Amino acid sequence: MKGFLQFIRTQGVAGLAVGFILGGAISKLVSAIINDIINPFIGIALGATKGLEKASFKIAGATFMWGHLLSATIDFLVIALVVYFGVKLLKIEKIQPKISVKAS
Repeated sequence: MKGFLQFIRTQGVAGLAVGFILGGAISKLVSAIINDIINPFIGIALGATKGLEKASFKIAGATFMWGHLLSATIDFLVIALVVYFGVKLLKIEKIQPKISVKAS
């Protein structure tokens, strides 16, 4: 048990878990903003009155959901920007774990 706790302390597993949980929460928040606020405006501008995610066209019986692809792309870009600026703002990229090496 002692070795496991040392591993958690030195490898930052707890920090990784906190980051994973916060990342999921931020992802849900950004997705809600994109889907509920930004996409309707883009849909109106592009003439997709039923909503951006439902915008599509058909060729030879196949339906191409270009609105859903555009919505997912916008969602990804906003989340990537939030993560990038969050890391820069918190200066996380400069944090190095303190690993102590014990002589055997």
